[in-house]
This record gives sequence, C-alpha cells and structure tokens, in this order.
Amino acid sequence: MIISIGCDHAGFPYKSAIVDMLKNKGHEVIDFGTHSLESVDYPDFAHPTATFVEDGIAQLGILLCGSGNGVCMAANKHQGIRAALCWNTELAELARTHNDANMICVPVRFVEEKTALNMIEAFISTAFEGGRHQRRVDKIHRSC
Repeated sequence: MIISIGCDHAGFPYKSAIVDMLKNKGHEVIDFGTHSLESVDYPDFAHPTATFVEDGIAQLGILLCGSGNGVCMAANKHQGIRAALCWNTELAELARTHNDANMICVPVRFVEEKTALNMIEAFISTAFEGGRHQRRVDKIHRSC
C-alpha cells in the first residue's frame, strides 16, 4: 500500500517511528515533511498529504500535529477526504469500519508514541464494513 504522511513541528517527533513501522510492514511511504522541530504552518504539509490521497496516488494518509485538529480541518477541505481525529485504537478502527476514513490525524501532544503506532497499525489494517455505513458515508460529501 502507498501511504502519504505529513506533519508540522509538533508532530515531527513521532514521524520517523511511524515511517519505519510502515516500511517494515512493506508499505511505500511518501513523506511530505516537515523534517525538523522548526516552527512551520501545518496547512503547508496537510494539503499535499491529502492531495495524494484525494488523487488516488496514496491509498491512505497520516497527519500529525500537536492537537490533531489543525491538520484534520485542513485535510477535510479536500473533496473525497475523510480525515478522522483519533486518540485511541478503538477510534482508529471505527473511523475505518464505520466512516471509511482515508486519513488519520494524530494529536501528538495527547497520545504516547506507542499509542500512535498502535492506532496507525489498526487504521491501515482495518477495512470499511460497507452495508448500512455506506449510505451514511455517501451523504458526507455534498455539492454546495
């Protein structure tokens, strides 16, 4: 699977461990940065990460920032993106099974690195259930 990842300076401390885990599981990772702890603006990294998922280049995406909220808001501006803010494994699984989320947003300042790794592993290995959930997902994106 091809997975895009992006973060701001607050999310940077977890990114290497996540990328290593994904590569060790045989996934291709497209890293949109950032590549240091220097303060940056999260939309500059969230938008290209989401664009690769939106365009079908990556099957799933991962975004990291301090609260997870900023990157989630930016990603969800993209048509076809269903980014979910998750802070435990159960939410990561439900985001996939019930909401067909295609991006996970991790609040690095509020979850331990091990929890983040477990959430991402659950997210990428969980399938959408479809069925009654498909009808609801179909109603998320609407034309304005």
